[in-house]
Amino acid sequence: MTNFSTSNSGRLAGRTAIVTGAGQGVGEGIARRLAAEGANVVIAARRAVTGEPVAESIQSLGGSAICVETDITNRESVAACVAATVQRFGGLHIMVHNAFRGGLPHKLEEADLDRHWKHMSQTGVWAVLHTGQAAWPHLRDAGRHGRFIIITSPSGVEGSANIPLYSPVKAAERAIAKSLAREWGPSGVTVNCVAPVAASPALLTAFERSPALQAALEARTPLGRVGDPEADIGSVALFFASDDSAYVTGQTIVCDGGSFLGL
Repeated sequence: MTNFSTSNSGRLAGRTAIVTGAGQGVGEGIARRLAAEGANVVIAARRAVTGEPVAESIQSLGGSAICVETDITNRESVAACVAATVQRFGGLHIMVHNAFRGGLPHKLEEADLDRHWKHMSQTGVWAVLHTGQAAWPHLRDAGRHGRFIIITSPSGVEGSANIPLYSPVKAAERAIAKSLAREWGPSGVTVNCVAPVAASPALLTAFERSPALQAALEARTPLGRVGDPEADIGSVALFFASDDSAYVTGQTIVCDGGSFLGL
């Protein structure tokens, strides 16, 4: 676990971030990494029962964090989360949209539009729009410190034979990021994507059910392992959140240990 900076040090000292879906997995790893660099972090979790322990854990390490129960599929809920954040911390500099439901393996002829497409598009594409619209006025006010970071997937770049409806949802997220990078660039706000492969609870469960899946994934990965949500994925998100990436926008970093090398 990353050592936490004191409140007046670190690359994100004095800045505030919202991380959706931060009650576990990649979102939790990102929230911890940003908090370790001095950010005030809002754990925007669908259920407080998962989000509160993450916020409390960050606080116990000397970081600044709160949990705000948020339904990212509901525009009013997202707006309320942003309002609560600004009221508590005085502003919003970094919005990280990570939360996502779906991605279940399926073939196109077996796809259920409600089960597969609706859930994925609501928590993916629509949620990107909700978080972007709610965060924009505050990111604009943050100027050159304004950051919108979208957690997408390598499948949105290279496609997938096992989840054909998931891939276009993730590709759409990247397209929105590119468009917003152009729209928001004149205000100094950057918009970027991270496409991770990491040890999320869902992936670890899949590994338990099928050890062969883990072996196959590691075999196709040049670095020979699955990413750590905090150390590996969180550090890339930190790059996009910090001044280190001030001249980078509209881009996707595929953080998968080298499995996909097509960019």
